[in-house]
Order: sequence, then C-alpha cells, then structure tokens
Amino acid sequence: MAARIMVNAPASAAKGEVIEIKTMIAHKMETGHRMGTMGQIIPRDIIHRFECRYDGALVFAADLFPAVSANPFITFTTVATKSGKISFKWIDDKGKSSTSSVKIKVT
Repeated sequence: MAARIMVNAPASAAKGEVIEIKTMIAHKMETGHRMGTMGQIIPRDIIHRFECRYDGALVFAADLFPAVSANPFITFTTVATKSGKISFKWIDDKGKSSTSSVKIKVT
C-alpha cells in the first residue's frame, strides 16, 4: 500500500511531558457496500489496524472499521520518556502495510 502519510509530532520534549501526536494517511477506505459504474460491488479495502511504537514499545493501537472515513486522521497522546524513534504502522485488508517514523529528543 503506497500511501501519502503525514505525521505531526514534537521533535523535542521535556522528560515526563505529555506530547500530542497527529497522523493521517491517504487511503480511500472502501467499505465493500458501494456499487461501481458497471453495477458490480467495489471490494472492501480499508486500513484495519494502526499501531504506534515508542522506542519499540507499543504505546497506542487502534482497530479501524468500514465506518471510518477516507484518509483516516488519528490523534493521541503519550508521555515523553526518553530520546528515540516513534514509529507508525497502518495495515490494510490485503495485508499490506505502510510505515513512517519520527525521532524525538527528550531532555
């Protein structure tokens, strides 16, 4: 799944500070209930899982369903504990995944 991904996360934070992370992935999120131009059902194709890991540890995960809009926008918070990498993974119905990551410096 080649997709356009946007992530907004702080580049630095104080230890113990609550940080807000915003993510968005460009994806049509097809429900499997619509008809195409020739009357055929358009197959379901949604992102069904989102995960965020902070320095390898899972800090946020969400299971998504057909009612989620196209280009899902997910906002959540976590606590800055140490400098490291925050990685993101989106998995679709076909088993394909898209990933992104940012680095954070904690002082």
